[in-house]
Amino acid sequence: MAAPTGPTVRRMQLGWELKRLRERCGFTLAEAVSGLTFSVSKLHRVENGLTALPKVADLRMLLERYGVDDEEDIAFLVETHRDSLNRGWWAQYRSTMPSGMAMYVGLESGAHSIRAWQPSVVLGLLQTERYARELFTTAKPVHETTTEFVERGIQLRIERKQILTRREKPTKLWAILDEAVLRRVVGGHDVMREQYEEIIRLAALDHVTVQILPLDAVTYRSASNFTLLEFTTPLPTVVQSDGLDGSNVNDKDVTVWAFSRQFDALRAGALAPSETPKFLHRLAREM
Repeated sequence: MAAPTGPTVRRMQLGWELKRLRERCGFTLAEAVSGLTFSVSKLHRVENGLTALPKVADLRMLLERYGVDDEEDIAFLVETHRDSLNRGWWAQYRSTMPSGMAMYVGLESGAHSIRAWQPSVVLGLLQTERYARELFTTAKPVHETTTEFVERGIQLRIERKQILTRREKPTKLWAILDEAVLRRVVGGHDVMREQYEEIIRLAALDHVTVQILPLDAVTYRSASNFTLLEFTTPLPTVVQSDGLDGSNVNDKDVTVWAFSRQFDALRAGALAPSETPKFLHRLAREM
């Protein structure tokens, strides 16, 4: 098995594997925990990657119950468990994250590739600090957030971008932006011109692709943003979408399939990636 990256991905991978083993044995959650030191709800949360098992002894008891006796498999899962207990770099921002955001950032940090559609604002991974600051500042009185919340939110957003520029195994990104996003002025013309240049800079990287869906394109459009994350591990592809109550993450096959079809339709209707710099330079001249 290939080792996953980051504590959140480790936790998700361990949960996914434990659920697979339990279902292979035909156990219900209640049967799996019978006589053990943790509850049905605890195992349910572990299987869904929401929390980690408190002790490696708990993991070993589960594996014994599931009939896992291969020493290499046990060693790998024990290592995965230990890594899942680590704190990710994003943990320092947890107090200022909306519901579900910490899990998403952890998955994003460990993803091999990301496909994203954004019809409302520039995708977070492509934003400049000034653009992000304007978004947070204008939202401050509406959501009644503090100055500290704003500053930490900006710092988090900028740190998240490092997955695209790190030397070792940068994340592959394929982003599609609605033209309306790029014409919607955030913070003034100078901020927008700087933002255009940042998109051009990042799109020039071999592992980053940015497409623009023109306003006059007669094609499929989705009103809501979403992100598909893929991993180099057996962990399934997951889809993230925003709701009124925070960030929602789903790995159900039918849901991932539906969003993948949406992304493919959006990609087919958007301009070719090679047209992106030219399009953004034209927008900058029109400012």
